[in-house]
Amino acid sequence: MTSTATELGTDTSELAAAVSAESVLTAAAATREAIADLEVQQLIQACDWVALHPGEEVDTSIEFGMRDLQIAGDGAPTVDEAAVAEFALAVGKTTDAGRLFLGDAVELQYRLPKLWARVVAGEVAVWKARKVAQATTSLPVDAAATVDVRLAWCAHRCSFAEIERQVEKARAEHDPDAAEELRVTALEKRRFDIDLDHATPDGLVHVEGELDAADAVALEAQIKAKAATLDLDLPLDVRRSMAVGLLGTSDGEGGQVREIVVYAHVRPGQATVDVETTRSSITPEHLKDWCQQAGTKVTVRPVIDLNAELSTECYRPTELMKEQIGLRDRQCCFPGCTRPARTGPARTGRARTTDAEHQVPWPEGPTASSNLAPACRTHHRLKTHAGWDYQRTPGIGFVWSTPMGRTHVSPFVTEPPPEPAARHTR
Repeated sequence: MTSTATELGTDTSELAAAVSAESVLTAAAATREAIADLEVQQLIQACDWVALHPGEEVDTSIEFGMRDLQIAGDGAPTVDEAAVAEFALAVGKTTDAGRLFLGDAVELQYRLPKLWARVVAGEVAVWKARKVAQATTSLPVDAAATVDVRLAWCAHRCSFAEIERQVEKARAEHDPDAAEELRVTALEKRRFDIDLDHATPDGLVHVEGELDAADAVALEAQIKAKAATLDLDLPLDVRRSMAVGLLGTSDGEGGQVREIVVYAHVRPGQATVDVETTRSSITPEHLKDWCQQAGTKVTVRPVIDLNAELSTECYRPTELMKEQIGLRDRQCCFPGCTRPARTGPARTGRARTTDAEHQVPWPEGPTASSNLAPACRTHHRLKTHAGWDYQRTPGIGFVWSTPMGRTHVSPFVTEPPPEPAARHTR
């Protein structure tokens, strides 16, 4: 039987499509294999870096100076703290994430050798091995070795729950006192979190927690009762959300007294309002709605000129200067670090998250706005004690130089406004 030209053409087209699809899948599989190999190589490089910068026994009495860090479990090498940030920036991680990555690598190589061998052989994914390493760091040496024997052969397919079970089983076998202490501590996991640092563009904030069962039942009853008194035309979920906001706001005479603290910044030519409290931008109408809700107290603070050169003769900047620096730069000036520069109402009762760092050390450099930048304590110590330096470069950001001469840029969160424009609104 012979094929017609039409049939032949169709077959050729389908064959070409099949060949093309096969080549794409083959290339994709090869890429995935190459990525896995590179992830293993980076883990090995992390161990090499720690070996090049060994630490000694950790001295916890050092408060501000650089110190050696224990980044893995007992018996694993420590590392020179100043070396952590250099490696982290080189691999595109924050200092904290870099410290965790180095610790996972060291934990695997020195305390989980069987699992390490399978990782190096490409038989266990790096991400899965790191999950085991993070779970075993708190175990004594013999307990970690037990987990290594029990999980190394099946780590490529075991679940996170199984990893946790084996870790806690080994802890109970080798360190029963610690296991009992953890059990008691677990009873205090009750919490209630309001995530003001990650509000949605619409001004919504995620809330979650874990309550004692009796407290949860009582809270549910209060929310249910309060929601029933609100506008029934609104969806039930909306009314329940509003009811939570109204809890505990009675003035004792049946009225509602609600005090909210919002840091809002309005800049010339900007159509939206930047709400620092929730790290979001909202419309002026939205802010107006917040302020006009029944019982809400509103206080407007004076404008702070972000371009003013404030100064003092002392080493420590004034509270006004700290406020100005925090408003101007928003967060730690180190590349990749997003610790907020100001405490703000979202963090009531907690210490300021960054220091006002002198670019040119005092007293050679003045305590003045142009010579100050916010730096979290970790990166402040790198600048002061470990040979790091930075320059504030207009239009670019903070350009940091490492002890090895490499440079990294931390872009400005916002460019300084052309004229005074920051306003506190309560």
